[in-house]
Amino acid sequence: MLPSFAIRALSFAVAAAMATACGSRPQAPPTFELSGSTMGTRYVVKVVGGGGDVEAERALAELVEAELTHVDELMSTYRAESELSRFNRHADLTPFAVSEATFEVFAEAARISDWTDGAFDITVGPLVEAWGFGASPASAPPSDVQVESLRQRVGFAKLQLDASTRSVRKLDPAVEGDLSAIAKGYAVDRVAEALEAAGFPRFMVEVGGEVRVGGTNDAGAPWRIAIEQPDAVSFQTIVPLVDAAVATSGDYRNFYEWEGGRVSHTIDPRTGRPVEHALASVTVVSGRCVTADALATALSVLGPDDGYRFAVANDVAALMLTRWAGGGFDERSTPAFQRLLDEAGVR
Repeated sequence: MLPSFAIRALSFAVAAAMATACGSRPQAPPTFELSGSTMGTRYVVKVVGGGGDVEAERALAELVEAELTHVDELMSTYRAESELSRFNRHADLTPFAVSEATFEVFAEAARISDWTDGAFDITVGPLVEAWGFGASPASAPPSDVQVESLRQRVGFAKLQLDASTRSVRKLDPAVEGDLSAIAKGYAVDRVAEALEAAGFPRFMVEVGGEVRVGGTNDAGAPWRIAIEQPDAVSFQTIVPLVDAAVATSGDYRNFYEWEGGRVSHTIDPRTGRPVEHALASVTVVSGRCVTADALATALSVLGPDDGYRFAVANDVAALMLTRWAGGGFDERSTPAFQRLLDEAGVR
């Protein structure tokens, strides 16, 4: 794992490499593009003005990959020695000191949990696993008795954060954390902020569908971010964005059929069961991807009516797609989301 000072040093190396490469060029070099695998998914990064020089591109690639690896090594539930996995094995009530990055994610998770009255909860992992959406697929859904037993281990109020010691204390030794609904958004933010610090304010960073853009694209226009239509290979709409983040949560990629019904991977922490409403997809636009990521999950749990009311009351820019009984989708955007489209001239 690269320490924070090493990652910061990489950002300075990128800036120095670009200054050397571009010193005699009257025009900015072309866009640099990088893609690969991370956190169990794919990532794509585009940096305007970051291409055209081999050494500069290598330094940019190292910077991006260092940030992504850093987050994965801290917050993965699949890595046995990740900081999160070690926290989950810490089965007593003494405070567990964590890195600055992990504490920041825990703190944002706590804020979203409080804000949504528990619709977002990073302690829901045991239930996610029991319903077959964790590391091991389930042969059948859990029984009512199993669900009620696991619910006793769930609840963000069972975690106590202390900013002065940068530690997390379990109030129940059986509690575990699962950052899969927020860590990708945080990783996007880390890469975006590292690019800005290295002198590249125009970029698009995407990890597993979570996106943050800086400035304008290579044509000097807003970045055009496509929102996928559930169950299809087409797009529902295109959102023009400048200096913003967007995240989508949906039930159309990760589910299974059981006894004629659809079992969604979206587990309601308040009931311990998969959601049963018709909300197929939620897209949230925010300033930070870590926030958009968590809010998209929370609105997916709340559903098409309660979720929409929450988003409107809190001025959240959200687009919600709900299934019709006979096929197709009903599109519903909040006033804050519609303002984004209106300001960009999209109708």
